Amino acid sequence: MEANCAQVVLIPERDDDISLTKPLLSQENKHVEVNQLSLKTKDLEGQLPLYNNGASSSRTCLNLINAVSGVGVLSMPYAVAQGGWLSLVIFLLVGILCYYTGILIQRCMRAHPSIHSYPDIGRYAFGPTGQNIIAAFMYIELYLVAISFLILEGDNLDKLFPGSKVEFYSVTLEGKKLFILLAAFIILPTTWLRDLAVLAYVSAIGLVASVVLTGSLVWACIADAGIQKTKGDMFNLQGLPTALGLYFVCFTGHAVFPTIYSSMRNKNQFSKVLFISTILCTLNYGLTAVLGYLIYGNEVQSQVTLNLPSDKIYTKIAIYTTLINPLAKYALLIAPITSAIEERISVIVKSSTSLVIRTLILLSTVVLATSIPFFGYLMSFIGSFLSVMATVLFPCVCYLKIYGSFRTVSAELVAILFILIIGVLVAVMGTYTSLQQIIGSL
Repeated sequence: MEANCAQVVLIPERDDDISLTKPLLSQENKHVEVNQLSLKTKDLEGQLPLYNNGASSSRTCLNLINAVSGVGVLSMPYAVAQGGWLSLVIFLLVGILCYYTGILIQRCMRAHPSIHSYPDIGRYAFGPTGQNIIAAFMYIELYLVAISFLILEGDNLDKLFPGSKVEFYSVTLEGKKLFILLAAFIILPTTWLRDLAVLAYVSAIGLVASVVLTGSLVWACIADAGIQKTKGDMFNLQGLPTALGLYFVCFTGHAVFPTIYSSMRNKNQFSKVLFISTILCTLNYGLTAVLGYLIYGNEVQSQVTLNLPSDKIYTKIAIYTTLINPLAKYALLIAPITSAIEERISVIVKSSTSLVIRTLILLSTVVLATSIPFFGYLMSFIGSFLSVMATVLFPCVCYLKIYGSFRTVSAELVAILFILIIGVLVAVMGTYTSLQQIIGSL
């Protein structure tokens, strides 16, 4: 990177015209909303700053890494266990593919000055229908990721405090369900906030959490667990769809690429910065995957933190660091969803109805998190269905439509069509497999 990480401060924009709670779609003033959708897309991640003079390349690199780095790193060893060692080659190919589709998004951004966000690209390519489809997929992904956050909290807190139980009259709460409800209770006040800038600072710890997790695995390998004597599976075709879905989750960040691109001081450097951030994320994910699978083999769980010994200090550091990010990021994720609902039904922002809506959305995610507590399967579904759409299908289709590249046969057209075929196959097989696993585990 061009600058030391300690010198980079991620400061969210605090302009009064920019709200972390505005929806992606608007019923009124649609033409104005289209030009501002990049700012709302920023709200999806909650930690992507805008700078008065534009962000430097080093800050942009950190923003990209922070946008891509997330809870997906927890499932990397499990993904290798599902697909086998050779699936890591596919993981590298997924990284290359996602880098290329990121470049396609950059080219789409250059097509017209009015394009500032991902839904803007859809609107420019296919009109309001394209904008609505992309925004809808983003809303669904946000909602499911919020559910996965609660599952993560429940699993890992149960790991730290096994056997916990609370009795309230004739109702007994224990285990994961208890901690999911506890996490929801802590999160609830943050969903009522209108100014989420403070949470944006905390959510940036996701980048640090990924590094801390990898360091904990190194610590575990050297100090305690060592390397499994079993070599593990070389290749597992049956588990490959699950592994592919989890690999795509790791590189999901395309929805906020337009916002990051728009915030750059020198936009010509985007491809270079994207390449560097992709390499760094790939190395971190890959190292975590290799260490986790070497240490725990096929016994590795969907969240590798659940394999770490409970009584070790590095386990507590890894889990606590990992848990802070979802607690802070949950409100940032659902803010666009709640605001869209409020706008649709014309709810006054400061009314009690607004608080009820936000509370009900949180309760709905709690119900689903306690009903479908399968983190690995849910993440695989998100990756196979939603992430593949955002990272593969939408960029390719919009690029072909905007530039008319489909009209003439070229090497680029052949490459994009090949990527589209791969994306469709992954989406179909991965979605079917993950849904089958979820239903079979109920």
